[in-house]
Amino acid sequence: MRVAVFTETFLPKLDGIVSVVCLLLDHLTERGVETIVVAPRLGEGTEYYKQTRVITVNGVTLPLYPELRVGPPTYTTYKEVKAFQPDIAHFIHPVMIGIPGMIMAKRLGIPTLASFHLDLARMAQHYNVGFMTPITDVLTRMVFNWADYALAPSKAVQSYMTDIGVRDVGLWKRGVDPVRFHPHFRSAAMRHQLSDGHPDDVLLLYVGRLGQEKQVDQLKALVERVPGTRLAIVGDGPERASLEAHFAGTRTKFMGYMQGEPLSQAYASADVFVFPSALETFGLVVVEAMAAGLPVVATRVGGIPDVVAEGVTGYTFNVGDIDTMTNAVRQMVESPQRLRYMGQAAREFASTQTWPAMMDEVITHYERLIASYEQMLVGA
Repeated sequence: MRVAVFTETFLPKLDGIVSVVCLLLDHLTERGVETIVVAPRLGEGTEYYKQTRVITVNGVTLPLYPELRVGPPTYTTYKEVKAFQPDIAHFIHPVMIGIPGMIMAKRLGIPTLASFHLDLARMAQHYNVGFMTPITDVLTRMVFNWADYALAPSKAVQSYMTDIGVRDVGLWKRGVDPVRFHPHFRSAAMRHQLSDGHPDDVLLLYVGRLGQEKQVDQLKALVERVPGTRLAIVGDGPERASLEAHFAGTRTKFMGYMQGEPLSQAYASADVFVFPSALETFGLVVVEAMAAGLPVVATRVGGIPDVVAEGVTGYTFNVGDIDTMTNAVRQMVESPQRLRYMGQAAREFASTQTWPAMMDEVITHYERLIASYEQMLVGA
């Protein structure tokens, strides 16, 4: 089987979407599936990802997402994809690269699968351009209905897609690597760094993009209202400078981007994972934190309600409800026994959410769609 993957973001950028794409490619390679990726040109050294060739596309910066540079594929791109002779095309939330890619796939006569990764309608509302929401809903319906099958990352997104008129929507839940994210990565040295030299304090951790939609500024209330706590912020993005100014003088340490074993150590060396994001399609970092043994306090967005058991593995709160977020953290901090219990329960649940099972489901969809096309060709 040969799969062409079209994505609006890829390495060297680091975010949840890129993580899922890389995990998908890794799994397909392990299963003997050949792959290529069509992705934006974000820097040098992206001609190959491991065994997968990367066909890069030049582009322009997106106003709401300045880290991205996206643009439409060219006829040269089409010729390169055609030469690969893919059996199916998988579109990672088709927009600037994916929509022209769908035209290519239709011309090549191969089945198409589109997966939802970016809630553009809610993003428009968050950035005060809510008048765009009906337009983005219409475009989302049209694009995902144009594909032969669509996948949502959570039940909430699946319901949204169905409500706006997307016809065939399956569920592609996110998983976690319970070996890579594990409590045994706990490190005294890492905890010393994260806590800015105060390892005996309760250490709160945020991991993710530092963008306006993540509402990281709201975490300031935790270190101000909950005594004995410190906050470590892992990640980077356009809001970093303003956030550093916002948190100046508080018990907060900015760590920048982290990956590999240092990231595993960061998760395992903290006490509570806090996540106030207003916009998520799933919330991959939440499950990673749980796998590392951290209870979670996070907003009820995306797939987070699917994975956080209230009062068992963590607490959830409505977007912008700082008081509920603060009270949840305070409950944990005031009871070390509860903190331990919830961390153990979080780890136990996350251990059941492995990537191989989730990715094999995607391969099953590929096989079904390819077989369906072959039957249509025979019938014709």
